[in-house]
Amino acid sequence: MADQDARATLGYEQARDELIDVVRRLEAGGATLEESLALWERGEELARICRRWLEGARARLDAALAAEEAEEAQEEGAEGEE
Repeated sequence: MADQDARATLGYEQARDELIDVVRRLEAGGATLEESLALWERGEELARICRRWLEGARARLDAALAAEEAEEAQEEGAEGEE
């Protein structure tokens, strides 16, 4: 369980770098079926971690843009009342 928690707290760059390493190892071949399966499963987990980081970043950007647009619309409305 602690191992799962440690993996979930990886930063985006850490997860991405490890995923790149996993892909290289899989592409190089030479691993047993069991090793390849373990690498593939780890790669899937790392891809999910990266996806969560990217989705979170997208949500933050969307919220910031929406707030900026709302502020601009409010300012334009105030100018029109003058």
